[in-house]
Amino acid sequence: MTTAQTPEQQGQPEQNGGRAQLSLGVAAARNLTTTTKTVPQMQGISSRWLLRMLPWVEVSGGTYRVNRRLVYAVGDGRVTFVQEGADVRVVPAELGELSLLRGFDDPEALRALAERFQQREYEPGQVIAEEGQPADQVLLIAHGKVERLGTGKYGEQTRLGVVADGGFFGGQVIGAEPGSWEFTARAVTACTVLALPRQAYEEVAGQHERLRDHVQRRQAEGQRPQNRRGEADVALAAGHTGEPVLPGTFVDYELEPREYQLSVAQTVLKVHSRVADLYNDPMNQVEQQLRLTIEALRERQEHELVNNREFGLLHNADHSQRISPRSGPPTPDDMDELLSMRRQTRYFFAHPRTIAAFGRECNKRGLYFGDTDVNGHRIPSWRGVPIFPCGKIEVTPQGTSAILAMRTGEAAEGVVGLRQTGIPDEYEPGLNVRFMGINDQAVISYLVSTYHSAAVLVPDALGVLENVEVARPAD
Repeated sequence: MTTAQTPEQQGQPEQNGGRAQLSLGVAAARNLTTTTKTVPQMQGISSRWLLRMLPWVEVSGGTYRVNRRLVYAVGDGRVTFVQEGADVRVVPAELGELSLLRGFDDPEALRALAERFQQREYEPGQVIAEEGQPADQVLLIAHGKVERLGTGKYGEQTRLGVVADGGFFGGQVIGAEPGSWEFTARAVTACTVLALPRQAYEEVAGQHERLRDHVQRRQAEGQRPQNRRGEADVALAAGHTGEPVLPGTFVDYELEPREYQLSVAQTVLKVHSRVADLYNDPMNQVEQQLRLTIEALRERQEHELVNNREFGLLHNADHSQRISPRSGPPTPDDMDELLSMRRQTRYFFAHPRTIAAFGRECNKRGLYFGDTDVNGHRIPSWRGVPIFPCGKIEVTPQGTSAILAMRTGEAAEGVVGLRQTGIPDEYEPGLNVRFMGINDQAVISYLVSTYHSAAVLVPDALGVLENVEVARPAD
């Protein structure tokens, strides 16, 4: 099928109501004009507030070592499970996340422990463990939410927090004196829980001497003098009079501090020499290609700072600094709890949909979470702390996301970005463009690289409100 052409396209005078065209047509006139054009546009460019707000530390040797005080009480982590149909099993090696089993590497003993866990199902509202009752089992939350409830000074019930998928409590049960539950654990949603009775642990420990010795050693370490953060205590005297003998002390350090290696994001930009030679007016083709390539690299750099499993902030937040919302969406109560977990919280970072969900919760209570000025930009804030949008904090297919809260800077023992400047052929700080030559097809190649990482100097510098629901509820 052919498309009918207009008289102008056929080179014939246009007839207007039977009359011949009296002036030059627009289509023909455009052949003699110079268009006004933009530089190439790119939808993938975001505000990249994380890159802009992180203080960057110069890493001249490519490696950044974080020295800390010696910690005896290692914080509990998260446990991973495998599922076969309705049956759930704990991965044996993941039992090393329990503080008393941290560092234990006997696979046979861990496998024997994993096999003794019993699967239990709880409905919303059911009590899993009761305050004051003997703590006689380790409880792993395979799926669901469990809230911890305490008793206030005057006998009223208080909420202590929420434990979600992968969390656990009762790790002290495998110690010498497990004691009793200090809180009541109640299912908020339908829950799948794996339980290890103390008797089952004792049977396994009786068959594996290394397991029993390791637990006893870890428990002895936990009984050494330490502050509330688990660091080796510094002996001091205060409020004394006269001339008492003052205690002697020293500050012990970690023997194997963590080292951060600079990561790299790279690509090879290719431009044909004919394009680079002939088509540079009014815009330089190589410069525009390079500009958009750098934008893409910077986007990937921020994605890595959030999601990389080695140094990404979502994966490097200490488990003691992770909380879940009491209901589903992020509420003012959840944000206040996240704020209370550290001193000098400087920034929140959240996906725009998460910020919208928080706004809806504020509207329900008749609250306005306000805004603050950041370098001339009006940014939404809570309690005076700006909430920056960050699309790199992904929303899962199930409609959940996370909110980061952080203290930043070396002086504040916070979160810092790592980079090295002054590298060869540097184009921007920490990013270089190196000419790689011209191949037999006359294609010019440039290697574009950016070197980066991030470090959390002390655990409470970074907190995460995770498992927040961002989807709008159905009417």
